Amino acid sequence: MTPNQQTQSTSLSPLSGRRTFLRRLGMLGVGGASLATAPMAFADPKPTAFNKKARTDAAVLNFALNLEYLEAEYYLRGTTGQGLEGAVIGTDGAGTEGNVIVKANPKVAFTTPAVEQYANEIATDEANHVRFLREVLGASKYDQVARPQIDLQNSFLALGNLIGVPNFDPFANEVNFLLGAFIFEDVGVTAYKGASPLITNKTYLEAAAGILGVEAYHAGSIRTLLYGLGTTAQNLANAISDVRASLDNQPAGAPKLDQGIRVNSVANIVPADGNSIAFSRSTRQVLNIVYGAPDATAGLFFPNGLNGAIA
Repeated sequence: MTPNQQTQSTSLSPLSGRRTFLRRLGMLGVGGASLATAPMAFADPKPTAFNKKARTDAAVLNFALNLEYLEAEYYLRGTTGQGLEGAVIGTDGAGTEGNVIVKANPKVAFTTPAVEQYANEIATDEANHVRFLREVLGASKYDQVARPQIDLQNSFLALGNLIGVPNFDPFANEVNFLLGAFIFEDVGVTAYKGASPLITNKTYLEAAAGILGVEAYHAGSIRTLLYGLGTTAQNLANAISDVRASLDNQPAGAPKLDQGIRVNSVANIVPADGNSIAFSRSTRQVLNIVYGAPDATAGLFFPNGLNGAIA
């Protein structure tokens, strides 16, 4: 590969990336309708098994989009002081579009250059996930959901009280920011893993697997950084893990779906089962965590709930 070819292969624009994906997908709806030309205002024809599968796939991706909105807003606010609007990414769509509740001037004053670079990279990744999912869903007859209202202030105050840190502000410094990030990252990995059996379209499944891989890289990085900060950070991360585990609402005797970054006094960078396979969370278990209570329909990070059908 020549240097010029290498540059071209690594500078794929979001639009060309979307076109490539759509060409590979071929169609989502029925009757051979191309995704790029699928009618947006027409009612579904008589339901068929394929239509039902397509709607389920779209619901799974829209559920993921709700979560990606949360992660993108968190990382963008911490690294740039602005959210998706500042990244020139749309937030409109099906459902009720909401604002982001966050303190004034949330940009973190990073003191470690490497940590700032990691945070910037993750922010770009999460924004790209939002853009990608919106473009793919927006090209279909099923459409993308709007960004729901997201709370990045009161939610962390509540969680801080649970882990013994009153007035917890994830944007106050880089350590707090890493702890805030830890709340999301493992949930994202287990959510994509849990959703994988629900996706019927192989191209969608491949894309979701790719996003899961990126989220796993993020989670491993956050866990490694926190472990390296010493006992205090490790204890707080493990307390967060315990809160998440309590919200999984697992039956008595069932395996725990969450693990801290320190287990049996040694590092635990990869939370996994005895076969070193990442855990899966059901949709309900993910909702329990982001809503802050078992069987809740809204709350914590999403005061008004998520948008769209929940697959």
